[in-house]
Amino acid sequence: MKTEVIALYLPQFHPIPENDEWWGKGFTEWTNVGKARPLFKGHNQPRVPADLGYYDLRVKEVREQQVELAREAGVSSFCYWHYWFGNGKRLMATIFDEVLESGRPDFPFCLAWANHSWYNKTWNPDGSTEKKLLIEQTYPGIEDMRMHFEFLLKAFKDSRYTKIAGSPLLYIFDAEHLPKEYVNNLRQWTKEAGFPDLYLVANAPDNTVESKFFIEKGYNAVTYTRLRDASVIDFGNSDLKRKLGKALGRVKGIITHRPPYLFDYAKASKKFITEVEKQEEVIPVIIPQWDHSPRSGWNGIMFDNSTPEAFGLHVRDALNAIENKKEEHHILMLKSWNEWAEGNYMEPDLKFGKGYIKALKEALDSNEK
Repeated sequence: MKTEVIALYLPQFHPIPENDEWWGKGFTEWTNVGKARPLFKGHNQPRVPADLGYYDLRVKEVREQQVELAREAGVSSFCYWHYWFGNGKRLMATIFDEVLESGRPDFPFCLAWANHSWYNKTWNPDGSTEKKLLIEQTYPGIEDMRMHFEFLLKAFKDSRYTKIAGSPLLYIFDAEHLPKEYVNNLRQWTKEAGFPDLYLVANAPDNTVESKFFIEKGYNAVTYTRLRDASVIDFGNSDLKRKLGKALGRVKGIITHRPPYLFDYAKASKKFITEVEKQEEVIPVIIPQWDHSPRSGWNGIMFDNSTPEAFGLHVRDALNAIENKKEEHHILMLKSWNEWAEGNYMEPDLKFGKGYIKALKEALDSNEK
């Protein structure tokens, strides 16, 4: 049975006025990627892109090349991060707008609403962070809600838009705090526009929020990104347990002279897929690699020893979790296609080339036999 692989896609990698103001003229994600340095022996930093180079997403040929690689990997759809902060305010909108208006690339897509405020974060040596608000996520009310829907509807009506049983898929980053009236109205207006429904996917913040919470709130499906769950140190979910987990991490770092939140990918990825992912309404998340140090330095969560072979085994675990689900729920969420500054990407680099692309395709092909 064919599996739909929906890849989260960052439409950054080009200058925008706001980033120029906040971070300096010409800033893009490549700025953090390029300045990263190894923090321990064997640390795979900086990451250097291969086939596509340090691309600018305003160049349409780059977007076509990305699609060629995605097809080669067996990816079914790009899920573009979408930023709507309220009162019609959007950021990093140029790339998706061009995709929508031009009809190119001719490749399925959907939207992920990144409904969260932006902060300038500073990671301190003790593991704490300081945050300065850059732009706030707001929910002004019915007029803004309707304006937002009219934008979404234009995308929904595109023949390329990813649909589940005829219903357009919309992924919500902060599903827990999106007002219930937004959920209700978005679904109702989508039906009034002629679709069976809106297929809303909730991003769960951690494993303490059960999927039924989101289903009862009006979502159709839920994803869990288990980066924290996979850590050797159990951070826990109370403030006390989190503080204890961070303290233990710092002690481990002092003893080993290695970053405190550094874990082995092959071991950690075994925890990315659990029994919960077998639930009909839960979409497993597959994670090729992760290294947040370009952004957060010594205190970032990092998975060492990530290889295409280990990723392939992880994908097989995810495929096993959905094997008994309904055909329409044979879906995997790929996090991510091109989050280079988080060390979380599928695109070719100088170390592994197309290794991750080949690993995903081989796992998918073996599952369909």
